[in-house]
Amino acid sequence: MTKFYARRRLSILAALTGLIASVGLFNGPTASAALPTPVSATTARGYLASLTVRAEDRTGYNRDLFPHWITQSGACNTREVVLKRDGTNVVQDSACAATSGSWYSPYDGATWSAASDVDIDHLVPLAEAWDSGADNWTTSRRQAFANDLTRPQLIAVTDNVNQAKGDQDPATWMPSRTAYRCTYVRAWVQTKYYYGLSVDSAEKSALTSYLNAC
Repeated sequence: MTKFYARRRLSILAALTGLIASVGLFNGPTASAALPTPVSATTARGYLASLTVRAEDRTGYNRDLFPHWITQSGACNTREVVLKRDGTNVVQDSACAATSGSWYSPYDGATWSAASDVDIDHLVPLAEAWDSGADNWTTSRRQAFANDLTRPQLIAVTDNVNQAKGDQDPATWMPSRTAYRCTYVRAWVQTKYYYGLSVDSAEKSALTSYLNAC
């Protein structure tokens, strides 16, 4: 009798495991909920030392010069891919729009249950990139920058926090969560280094100070 009930429990567990697996397949893989890990503070300090320091120039900037939220696969554009990546239990409809899930904003520590409350931040803003050398890029390179899922450049955050940041660099704006600032500046420097962008003197001073505190 004991063996019968043991076998019965095992069969029930097996059925539950199969059900959980099928649900996972239906909803897709569990979201990693993370920005691509930036380089270490030591590496970032080395990168920063190599960046050109020059004054910024916004002449001719237009956001439309950076084609963004391009299709990544199927019906999913860049914004939707990042929402899935950075969220928890995100469910998407046939058009790839997030219909449910939750999003933790590392900039301010808020959690949201509606995708409409979340923006995808270009960690190094498009206007900042233009000021720092992207004005000389081809449109295809600006598109790659604006939709970069490989470098730590895109992250889901609270919409009004992103809007308050605007196009500011770390000399004038940093996440209110001090625990995230080291990650933020490491990501900022890595992105600028990869794309060969310059920094202005105030920006470099701020980055140096924050990196030294990492």
